[in-house]
Amino acid sequence: MADELNRLTHAALFEGFFIAGLSGFGGVLPFARRIIVDRRHWLTDAEFADLFSLCQFLPGPNIVNLSAAFGARHRGITGALAAMAGLLAAPITIVITLGLLFERFGRNPLVHHGIEGLTAAASGLILATALKIAGPALRIPASLAMVVLAFTLFAILHLTLPLVILIALPISLLLAARRVK
Repeated sequence: MADELNRLTHAALFEGFFIAGLSGFGGVLPFARRIIVDRRHWLTDAEFADLFSLCQFLPGPNIVNLSAAFGARHRGITGALAAMAGLLAAPITIVITLGLLFERFGRNPLVHHGIEGLTAAASGLILATALKIAGPALRIPASLAMVVLAFTLFAILHLTLPLVILIALPISLLLAARRVK
């Protein structure tokens, strides 16, 4: 598998992320994870979670950041561009097409009900993916403690995300340093 990862071509990067972008229009993360971890074995669960965590700190859409970081890791700047182009090609085309269709049929009540149903399905996909990504972290007591801390600070105490990061980051670094020793 290591040899396969070293030989990831621009075409393979484009194709893998194109399939994710096409499959997961509106919610690519579950499909990107399935392709990268489960089907192609390009990363392990833990590696995917680590890379995705890093990409959440970068400005811009997390999944686009992930495609760029993964592509750059294997083929440099051109690999990042190939992965991002693959990820974005289908959704951009679909959004333009849907926009044209919505302009034509958007006043129809059936269209509004259909969108409400899609919202519920997308919420389920996001929850399922969050649980899969959190799986490796939840097996480590220190990581589980950080999840509980972040949830408490953000969801219960309603602190802003920058404040949660300022509080959680030093604690997380301390716990990680203790695990390494």
